Amino acid sequence: MRVNLNLSTSPLENNRRFVTTASLIGLAAIIALVILATKSYSTWSANRALRAENSRIEAEIRGLEAQQQQYAAYFETPEAKQVLDRSSFLNSLIEARTFPWPKIFEDLEQILPGGVRIVQIAPRLQGGHALVKLTVAAQDDDSVVEFLKALESSKAFSDIHVQEEKYADAVEGHQSVPSADRITVTLEASYSTT
Repeated sequence: MRVNLNLSTSPLENNRRFVTTASLIGLAAIIALVILATKSYSTWSANRALRAENSRIEAEIRGLEAQQQQYAAYFETPEAKQVLDRSSFLNSLIEARTFPWPKIFEDLEQILPGGVRIVQIAPRLQGGHALVKLTVAAQDDDSVVEFLKALESSKAFSDIHVQEEKYADAVEGHQSVPSADRITVTLEASYSTT
């Protein structure tokens, strides 16, 4: 029978557990390194794609800005200004023709009190609704107040602003002779065309 004896001064150490643990930790570190490297590469390639897209968009923006400057320069030419003026004139004619003149006269006829007459009507379309500038003449203050109350109570007119009020007296020699229309009032109101 054979007996193994250890004749060394220090006993034999078993490092198998340390080597196994160190190998597992090293393997985990290599796996983590591979995962991090893969993530870093995918992030870098995504950023590269975003940078390329950003550069393409910036180049497109520069091209559009240059095109916008060319258009702005074109619209500053006398020929283009002439065409724009002509088109705005034609649009104003179209707006004037599409204004419901019979309806506004019907609405004014219903609310116009005695002693008040319409001197001038100047409609304009603004922001999809009609603004009407009215100049009315009256014999006295009471007629004007009655007209303004009737205008405010009307469903067709709203947002009424008196802009100007004038009193007129005709002078004959040294005597002051009142005219038939003593007061002229200019006002602006929103008009509902429906």
